[in-house]
Amino acid sequence: MRLIVNGQQAFGKAALEKILEAGNDEVVAVYTAPDKEGRPVDPVKEAALEHGLPLYQPASYKDEAVLEEMRALDADLMIMAYVIVFIPEAARDTPKLGSICFHPSLLPLHRGPSSINWPIIWGSTKTGFSWFYPTDGLDEGEILLQREAEIGPDETLGDVYFKKIFPAGVDSVLDVIEAFRNGSPPRSQQDESKATYESWCKKSDAEIDWSKSASDVYNLIRGTNPQPGAWTLHNGAELQVFDSSLADGPEGEPGTVTAVNGDSFTVAAGSGAVNIKRVRPKGGQKVAAVEFIGESGLAEGARLG
Repeated sequence: MRLIVNGQQAFGKAALEKILEAGNDEVVAVYTAPDKEGRPVDPVKEAALEHGLPLYQPASYKDEAVLEEMRALDADLMIMAYVIVFIPEAARDTPKLGSICFHPSLLPLHRGPSSINWPIIWGSTKTGFSWFYPTDGLDEGEILLQREAEIGPDETLGDVYFKKIFPAGVDSVLDVIEAFRNGSPPRSQQDESKATYESWCKKSDAEIDWSKSASDVYNLIRGTNPQPGAWTLHNGAELQVFDSSLADGPEGEPGTVTAVNGDSFTVAAGSGAVNIKRVRPKGGQKVAAVEFIGESGLAEGARLG
């Protein structure tokens, strides 16, 4: 099959290289976002140039010249692997078989850009990914394929994405192509009664409210590790919190440091407590809690938040 691969970042690059490695299809063009001044070159662009593939970086897919350029490629299918720019129907329908898009959630749950953060933050035990037929609605098209992924009780955003969704999603791109090659790719409607949408998980969403339960605080820390990073205040300065665990106690006033241990410190929540193991002071690097304790003089009775 003649393929257009349209993507960004590490996932887009890995999907492209998976297709090239399999060697069953011809990648007739690679599309990615335009370069941004002061930003590193996108990995997808790097991979396209490395493999000598035709590369396009249109500022808009509504431009008739861009559409003509896409039509001239005579592609069978466009693989959209991590695409965060809007691609209108006229562009999506340019290949003979249309386009198929990756989304890291079990649609219709968690439509939107931070679809891995939120299920962890809310304490879900399961997520996954979907390949769907994109429409002009956000993540609203029919489903071709879905795979589930467990969210372990101590797994972070980084664990769930990089160890589970990323590798399984990349591997599945070949299953998606094969479904089209066989001539009858599955289609199933999304159940709109179960649909949810969440916007970006921003810094303001990642502020720790110590009055909440320890499990809620812990889930927030897990679901924002490594990005955007949960945070609180210590002596009026921002302190990001990364590695942590639930603690048996001792309990105390929410936000109070109730124990300073060899490699962590314990902070009381509304009910229960959380052990903090790795932090990043504002303007600094991530450090083990023991290093922060030594540099900041943190002691029992200190207040966070």
